[in-house]
Amino acid sequence: MYGNTHRIAEAIVRGLTEAGVPAEVRSTTEAQRRPPGAGDVLVVGAPTHGHGLSRENSREQAVRDASRHHLDVDGSAAGPGVREWLAALDAGTGRAAAFDTRVKGPAMLTGRASQKIVRALQEHGYELVAEPESFLVTMGNELVPGEEERALAWGRGLADTL
Repeated sequence: MYGNTHRIAEAIVRGLTEAGVPAEVRSTTEAQRRPPGAGDVLVVGAPTHGHGLSRENSREQAVRDASRHHLDVDGSAAGPGVREWLAALDAGTGRAAAFDTRVKGPAMLTGRASQKIVRALQEHGYELVAEPESFLVTMGNELVPGEEERALAWGRGLADTL
């Protein structure tokens, strides 16, 4: 919602492309317009809202909260959420990986959107190429220092599995 997940996605794509794997960041709206091809590897990420994937009401609340806390809403946040995109995703037999952004703290307290993403991808027939990964944000909704670099390295590591 506030751009942290987008920044992580861009770092992962840099890691993949630096390792020679063509990749691009797509919003859910773009992904709906251009569904994955037969050989595509999906790397799906989302911010953690309420211990899992956002819902329409949690996204609306996040937009309201943004103005109160002087945060900018990322332009790619418009449109359907990852939950809705995954529900509409055609069954596939491809490979996939999942990540999330979440508040720093024990996952059992913060939740992990990536766990829900993994479950949905597997239900749609996708095989995971890596364990899901969480990238951390502060209570002030800023990436914890070093997370973009960690995402870059994670992207390079994903490339090694392909």
